[in-house]
Amino acid sequence: MRCPFCGADDDKVIDSRAADGGRAIRRRRQCNNCHKRFTTREAVDDTIRLTVIKKDGSRVPYERAKVSASVEAACYKRAVPAEAILALRDRVEDELFKTGKREIESLEIGRRVMDHLRHLDGVAYVRFASIYLRFNDIDDFINEAQELREALPESPSPDQQALFDGEASGEAGGARAAGDGSRAG
Repeated sequence: MRCPFCGADDDKVIDSRAADGGRAIRRRRQCNNCHKRFTTREAVDDTIRLTVIKKDGSRVPYERAKVSASVEAACYKRAVPAEAILALRDRVEDELFKTGKREIESLEIGRRVMDHLRHLDGVAYVRFASIYLRFNDIDDFINEAQELREALPESPSPDQQALFDGEASGEAGGARAAGDGSRAG
């Protein structure tokens, strides 16, 4: 490996560790010429390249960063750990690659992200759904939130924040949210 500092092609590996959930290897190296240290990463070159078919029919290469960015935007100011966001992205990506398809519609990617977000954080799910499902008004938000409330088990994970204020009081939060929607609409 060529040293990024002096350009010499003489180094030794000091440390090797698994990275990206075992998908790559991170190696710390030291140049034998200038003695500076640097990090390299090794990963299997995916032979299957995914192409995303967008809503307008155009085709673009799959970019995992776009999935991460959209989930991060949905989780903005929520108590969702960064590790959970990366794990969600990895699960969606694994599902996409396991289909064996070389082309996949952006709608399919969005649906898979929604499926996983639904169980991670209710508010993040509704935020993501508002873009993915193209909500037109507050009633769309309220309907999706009510469907989510009915679909999820009674006791959400301890890390998940309440979807509505006063959620523990039963219908009060939903009725207030519906009332807010009728004033805004």
